Amino acid sequence: MTRTQLFIRRMMLHRVAVVCAGILSLLFLFALSAPILEMLLNTDASKVNLFSRYLPFSLQHPLGTDDLGRDLLVRLAYGGRVSLLVGFTAAIIAAAIGTSIGLIAGYFGGWLDTLLMRTTDSVIALPLLPLLIVLAVIDLEKLGIPASIANHQDIGLYRIIVIVSLVGWTGVARLVRGSVLSLRERPYITAARAMGVPAKRIIFTHILPALTSPITVATTLSVGNIILFESILSFLGLGINPPTPSWGNMLTNAQELIWEAPTLAFFPGMLIFITVLAFNFIGDGLQDALSPRSKKR
Repeated sequence: MTRTQLFIRRMMLHRVAVVCAGILSLLFLFALSAPILEMLLNTDASKVNLFSRYLPFSLQHPLGTDDLGRDLLVRLAYGGRVSLLVGFTAAIIAAAIGTSIGLIAGYFGGWLDTLLMRTTDSVIALPLLPLLIVLAVIDLEKLGIPASIANHQDIGLYRIIVIVSLVGWTGVARLVRGSVLSLRERPYITAARAMGVPAKRIIFTHILPALTSPITVATTLSVGNIILFESILSFLGLGINPPTPSWGNMLTNAQELIWEAPTLAFFPGMLIFITVLAFNFIGDGLQDALSPRSKKR
């Protein structure tokens, strides 16, 4: 049995993770189908129509309309694009940063390891949510960024990705460092050093491939947390700027209408809840399937 077949077999034993993978696949298809839904329903996700406010469920508006007469289903689909994009992009960037720092600290050790790990501990010690709020309200023009870029409609999206990436790498860094400290003492690594193999080649040829499993699991688990952070910042009005929809800022717009139109808050909140929960269960499933010591065989 090949490693791929073994992985699939062990993953299938984690039924909750398989179900969650199916749910996430449906959510991705839902987000990707936003333009198709917009065309089929003959509507415009950003067009305001005050004569169509708070319409109930119907064939033309399957989930009704919001306080500005925009179709809720289509806006949820576009919002999913933004939230999932932020989650995946920031998670991959944070994993790349954390992997690089962990590899350098674990392999070379000494004063470099001490410096990088004390920096990591300092970032971990910072109160995360207040730090994200402070970084989110910084005036980009005062940092020397041109006004045309600082005031761009999508700057909130890029800002959130950068901010979360800069503070979300610490867990991966510590995980990778611990694994590298164990791997660098293996006989084949010692033999490669004795033969004069450059450190760069040892890291990328022998050590990094062995870290694929823990990095994949850590990245998967962090996607849900990043989506949650984006939702919190957008809920506080510091994330994705309207009219660009995200599940977080859709919740922000609905908080004052919770009694008048509860569905405006229920659907984006439920999608956030389902997505974060699904990613966490998939991370658990990957951990069981990729770990050689897993009891699920």
